[in-house]
Amino acid sequence: QVQVVESGGGLVQPGGSLGLSCAASGPIFSIHAMGWYRQATGKQRELVAHITGDGNTNYADSVKGRFIISRDNARNTVNLQMNSLKPEDTAVYYCNLRVATNNNRYAPLDYWGQGTQVTVSS
Repeated sequence: QVQVVESGGGLVQPGGSLGLSCAASGPIFSIHAMGWYRQATGKQRELVAHITGDGNTNYADSVKGRFIISRDNARNTVNLQMNSLKPEDTAVYYCNLRVATNNNRYAPLDYWGQGTQVTVSS
């Protein structure tokens, strides 16, 4: 069974930085796209940043120039470096991975982490 675990959330002051990490383990053959989503209280989950298997990235307009997504294929991890944080960045952050398992190499599935809270407040 593929497991996805996030880490790195917490409390940070406005203007500060925080890094999130997401690691996948289990019978993984390959990981295609990786993404970070967030859900603020009372709002729908939204895409924050996305990185394809060959490293192409895209970002929500609200985080462009402040957040950086990266991946380490050897470690099956995806990271999100968040800079110049604002109170409106407060949310639960989730990583999403499209994973092809050893037993299902040609039909990848989406796996989600459990979420990590990021709070930006003075």
